[in-house]
Amino acid sequence: MTRAQLEHLVRAAGAITDERDILVLGSQSVLGTWPSPPPPLDVSREADVCPLRAPEKADLISGAIGEISQFDATFGYYAHGLPPAACPLPTGWEQRLVVFQNENTRGVTAHCLHPTDLAVSKLAAGRPKDIEFVAAMLRHGLADMAVLQERIRLLPAVEQRTAAERAVTVAAAIVANLPAS
Repeated sequence: MTRAQLEHLVRAAGAITDERDILVLGSQSVLGTWPSPPPPLDVSREADVCPLRAPEKADLISGAIGEISQFDATFGYYAHGLPPAACPLPTGWEQRLVVFQNENTRGVTAHCLHPTDLAVSKLAAGRPKDIEFVAAMLRHGLADMAVLQERIRLLPAVEQRTAAERAVTVAAAIVANLPAS
């Protein structure tokens, strides 16, 4: 997904929900900090979004511009309405959001997870694709190991912290085994 595609989704999500502030969760939140990330940080065709102040409207987004919708068929990318309660997020993530608004969002503001909060959330999820994504973030300098380890301690549940600690070890090993670019 490109930054322009995310801007389109943010604009559409705002129109669908009649909300001016859209939270971007998941891997596409990197586009808030890094508008042109290298592969594999740019391969998803889905963005997890919801109204920042009305997460209960997330289903409206999935229904209108979600997977297998007319929007998806027309543009080749889609939004998944996902409230923040569905994600393991470190305490204080709301204060670290990366915000952008431009002419392409037409007055709707995107609130993207800070890259470190995104990485911690992915590590807590612990899926192989998430660990690979975090390894790529580390490799390209979008995440820092020391800050990741500090932020992991801010996950609210013990099982989330345990999963993230295991996963960060795997991500570090992946980075250590890759040849220098």
